[in-house]
Amino acid sequence: MKIERAKGTRDFLPKEALARQSMTDKLRKVFEKYGFSPTETPILERYETLASKYAGGSEILKETFKLKDQGDRELGLRYDLTVPLCRVISSNPQLKMPFKRYQMERVFRDGPISAGRYREFYQCDVDIIGCKNMTADAELLALTKDVFKELKLKVNIKANNIKILYSILEYAGIKENKESVLLSLDKFEKIGEKGVIEELKQKKIPEDSIKKLLTAIGTKGSNEDKIKKLDKLLQNKEGLEEMKQLIKYSKDFNADFELDLGLARGLSYYTGTVFEVKLKEGKITSSVAGGGRYDKIIGQFIESKQEYPAVGISFGIDRIYDTTTLENRQTISDVFVIPINTLSKSIKIVQKLRAEGIKAEIDLLGRNIGKNLDYANTQGIPFVIFAGEKELKAKKLKLKDMKSGKEQLSDLDSIIKTIKKSLTYSP
Repeated sequence: MKIERAKGTRDFLPKEALARQSMTDKLRKVFEKYGFSPTETPILERYETLASKYAGGSEILKETFKLKDQGDRELGLRYDLTVPLCRVISSNPQLKMPFKRYQMERVFRDGPISAGRYREFYQCDVDIIGCKNMTADAELLALTKDVFKELKLKVNIKANNIKILYSILEYAGIKENKESVLLSLDKFEKIGEKGVIEELKQKKIPEDSIKKLLTAIGTKGSNEDKIKKLDKLLQNKEGLEEMKQLIKYSKDFNADFELDLGLARGLSYYTGTVFEVKLKEGKITSSVAGGGRYDKIIGQFIESKQEYPAVGISFGIDRIYDTTTLENRQTISDVFVIPINTLSKSIKIVQKLRAEGIKAEIDLLGRNIGKNLDYANTQGIPFVIFAGEKELKAKKLKLKDMKSGKEQLSDLDSIIKTIKKSLTYSP
C-alpha cells in the first residue's frame, strides 16, 4: 500500500509551520489589540445548515464534503466561516452587541485542484455584528492597515459602496441586468476599458449609457473630490452619505484608503461598504484581503425579522504566507544546551531556562560537541550554551551566539538576561 496525502491537502513541516505560526501570531496580536475575541466552531456542521437557502448557494454545495454519522444524520465539512457565524448568532441570543470576533480555522471544499487552490485551506475572518454605524467599517480599515504594517507588507487598500454603484447605474439609465453590468465593471483590471465596453455591448447596453457609466466610474481626484463630483450627478445619495461618514471616521482612525468607484465584490452578498486589499509589490496580483458590509445575511439565514447589521473582512492566510521569506528555523527552540559530562546539572539548567519562559532544549543523544553544534546550526537555533565541569565549578556557563559566532562566559542569570534582550522576550 502506498501511503500518501489526500489530494488537495498539504503537510507543513516545522520550518513552514513555524513561519505560518509567526504570521498568525502577528494577526492575532492586532485583532486582540482592537478588542476582537477569538471564536472556534466545529469542522462538522449539519448538512441542512450548510444547505440553507441563504448559505453558500448551489454552486458551493457541489464542493461540500458530505457524510453521514452512525445515526444516519447528514453532515458536511464547513466550506467557510460565515455559515457557522450565523448559526452561533442564532444559537446565542444572550450575546451582547456589538459582537466583535475573529476566527482562523480550516475549511474544506471538494473542488478542482490547481496552483494555489486546495481542498483544505485556512480562512481568517474578522467581523463586527450589531453596529450599523460607519465607525465599525472604519475600525476594520484601521485594523487592516495595522495588520499589514505588522507583517511589513506594503498594500493598497481600496473601498467602495454597493449603493453608490447602483446609484451610478440609475444615473446611466441602466434599469435591467444591473448585477451583470457591475460584474463586467469588476473585470476592469483584467480586460481593460475596451474589454469592458465590448462586454457591455454584448449585454445590449446602449452606447450613451456605457459612456455615462464609465465617466462616472472613472471620476478622478481625492476621495473628497470624487464624492463632490458624484453628488452633482446622482439622485440617490444614500451610498454617498455612508461613504462621507466612512471617509470622516477613517481619518479619525488614521486609516487611509482609496475610493475605487469600480470596485464591486459579491453583489448579492454585500449591502454597503466593500473593501479590497492588494500588495504593492510581488508576484501575487489577486487580493490578499477583502470584505464588506452584509446587513441582511444573518437575519435571512436564521429566518428572523430582527436585523443583524454586520461588517467583516477576510484575510487570505495562504496568499499572505506565500509572500513571506522563510527563516532557516527548523525548531521553535531559541537555546540549545550541550552537556559536557554534566548531564544532571545541565537538565537543571535547561529547566531553569524554561521556567524563565525561554524556549530551550538539551542534547538527549549524548553526542560530541561538533555534532551538537552542527545540529543547532542546521535547526537554526540562535544560541548554544556549553555546560562543562570546569565552568560549572566556577558557577559560569559559555553562551555562543550562532549567528555572530560571539561567545561570552557568564553566570546563568546574566545569560538569561542576554537571551531575553536579544530575542525581545516579554518580562
